[in-house]
Amino acid sequence: MSDHPALGTLRAHRVADAWAAFDAVCAGADGLNAFLAVDREATGLDVGPLAGVPVAIKDNLATHELPTTCGSRVLEGYMSPFEATAVRRLRDAGAAILGKTNMDEFAMGSSNENSAFGPVRNPLDRTRVPGGSSGGSAAAVAAGVVRLALGSETGGSVRQPAAFCGIVGVKPTYGRVSRYGLVAYASSLDHVGVFGRTVGDAAAGLQIIAGHDRFDATSAPHAVPEFLPPTVDGASADPRPLAGLVIGRPVEYFPASLDARIAAHCRHALTVLESLGAEIRDVSLPSTDLASPVYYIIAPAEASSNLARYDGVRYGRRAMADDLGAMYERTRSEGFGAEVTRRILLGTYVLSAGYYDAYYRRAQAVRELIRQEFSQVFASGVHLLFTPTAPTPAFRIGEVSDPYEMYLSDIFTVTANLVGIPAMSQPIGRVDGLPIGGQFMAPHFTEPTMLRAAAALERALGAEAHQ
Repeated sequence: MSDHPALGTLRAHRVADAWAAFDAVCAGADGLNAFLAVDREATGLDVGPLAGVPVAIKDNLATHELPTTCGSRVLEGYMSPFEATAVRRLRDAGAAILGKTNMDEFAMGSSNENSAFGPVRNPLDRTRVPGGSSGGSAAAVAAGVVRLALGSETGGSVRQPAAFCGIVGVKPTYGRVSRYGLVAYASSLDHVGVFGRTVGDAAAGLQIIAGHDRFDATSAPHAVPEFLPPTVDGASADPRPLAGLVIGRPVEYFPASLDARIAAHCRHALTVLESLGAEIRDVSLPSTDLASPVYYIIAPAEASSNLARYDGVRYGRRAMADDLGAMYERTRSEGFGAEVTRRILLGTYVLSAGYYDAYYRRAQAVRELIRQEFSQVFASGVHLLFTPTAPTPAFRIGEVSDPYEMYLSDIFTVTANLVGIPAMSQPIGRVDGLPIGGQFMAPHFTEPTMLRAAAALERALGAEAHQ
């Protein structure tokens, strides 16, 4: 894709532009707090599809020159001996890695308020959250520091911040992008994703980082297609570019409780998609209401196992104590924040003797049921699904204190992680001046179809998507 229009747009944003924007919105005590570490010497390469393009990396993706802290005191100052495959592929393409972005600790959160290093502020309204857990990357893109950034998703941590910040966020199919070098939260749910100012930006970034990786046993050996052909990203003479495409509207994602203004923007987006040639069809995914309970059993269970390695012995923070048991306890108590501790305890509980069958095994059975429902809908001739990304716009920092209420921020996004299908969010309008996102979901490994529809919708909505 060396001649793709999106690459020309990305390459037009240079490192000097990035630092000028950084100094304007990120530096100082009143800045966005979007970055945890920066490399002022970053220049990138003179050649490659992303030659000299400034990018930002979520701080749970391992890098050589910069610390990898996962937003946690337990890894404060930690320098990885290796680099994540997705990061290395960006470097090999010529990108300049400007810095590591702030995040909810170990990617556990929906607001970026759980970072040990303070919350990120939404660049569109600094009293509000940018979404989580990849809030720093989303804020960096929305603020104009970079046009391209990497995030990660376990239950919506790319799409929900993209919606809150008014940008594009793409979560590919599980296995499409290597997880090597992504610090594990819940291994069967974790994905590396991409933020961009536009659909073209995000597609160009995904094109670079996708592909099989022998270092990741879950990496799919699928060839990487062209995610967004130049003729699709650019102006199209075809007034009905989506003719023949069937887009499902899952009724469970439009409950009576959904904010009427968000529902109206989604209905308008669907009307626009229909005018572009798509057939809109109501579909049902009846187990949708079980997705969040299932997610909050499986994800903490896997987190309990993955985070056992932070014990003060192998690497990371070590607290001083008189004996080994006390050292373990103090290291983890001092190193982990409240939300990480809560999820470790919950995960340990559901995996414990006497409760494993009642919770974890049953949750896995329901996960399979949800997967089958998606498969049946797609097998019925539906090519894509369209839904709201989040049930609300960005809320104020400190406004949501109930963990259960916070978990509901991901109510429309966790299903795609449970099933492993590609999904994305893009701006479709504003409510009270705050952006809201529309979400596409697609069958496994059909990112090109999803991105083609998203690009057509983006082009048709134009400035309306940000009003």
